[in-house]
Amino acid sequence: MHAIGIDIGGTKIAGALVDDDGVIVNEARVATPTGSTQLIEDTVVDMVTQLASGRLVEGVGVAAAGFIDAAQSTVYYAPNINWRNEPFQSRLSARIDLPIIIENDANAAGWAEFRFGAGRLVSDMVMLTIGTGVGGAFVTEDRLFRGGFGAGAELGHLRLIPDGLPCGCGQHGCLEQYASGRALLRMANEFADAGGIGQALAERRSISGILSGHDVAELIGEGDGGALAALRQLGNWLGQGCATLGAVLDPQLFVFGGGVAQVGELLLEPIRHSYLEHLPARGYHPEPEFRIAELVNDAGVVGAADLARVSARRTVPRNRA
Repeated sequence: MHAIGIDIGGTKIAGALVDDDGVIVNEARVATPTGSTQLIEDTVVDMVTQLASGRLVEGVGVAAAGFIDAAQSTVYYAPNINWRNEPFQSRLSARIDLPIIIENDANAAGWAEFRFGAGRLVSDMVMLTIGTGVGGAFVTEDRLFRGGFGAGAELGHLRLIPDGLPCGCGQHGCLEQYASGRALLRMANEFADAGGIGQALAERRSISGILSGHDVAELIGEGDGGALAALRQLGNWLGQGCATLGAVLDPQLFVFGGGVAQVGELLLEPIRHSYLEHLPARGYHPEPEFRIAELVNDAGVVGAADLARVSARRTVPRNRA
């Protein structure tokens, strides 16, 4: 049996037909329609119809950024789409004769890593996705945590610094403002402004007038001192946030996904160091592992598909390899 996962992003909609082992059998990808939420609905219906053709399909999981209710049916709020209390599941169910769930995109990615990726050998795991913002998900005792209203695990909005940098959520000092891709660019620009080890960053910025994520990633790969210093700052903030999460959740594993995490051990090393510096009662209890996500760009569709399968079967699978 197969399940279908759909991942609705700000710029693209990805879909995949996924088997029981998390392997993608067929996939599709289109640009996210702009101007009309009806066009997004039409696109999802067409994609599901295409992927389901000639296959036995257990269910459909649709992942999107935003707050999803506990019933996995209504989008309370989506930052990239004009959805406010949108009953997206019922709208799709009226057009697709399959069980359908709606899930937060970070939850879907985290579940995929837990089931088939870096977290497949543990029962308790926290995942942080380090992209433009910071997404989060955590699994406890083999179950994905959603919270009482479905909007739990917004780990990017853990407040690190009272009255810190303003955040798009309306608060100040959130982890997202210190440990995201945007934060890395801000730190890199600060080093460029200061000169010294930021000279290469300043020279790269002078070419086009801005520093891009690609610029910083290239300089990190080249071992540039300024770019690496910015990455260490980001890792330090992530480690502090993880220490706070560790005190509450006590996970066996932290997994890091998203574009920034692709630098691998260069990011993990400062995270581990900062985590241990800020860990309560250090040395008196087991410490978690830190790993980079394995499924990368496929995590959203694979996780959404598997969550749809779990929902259809009404059981949580435990026989993971």
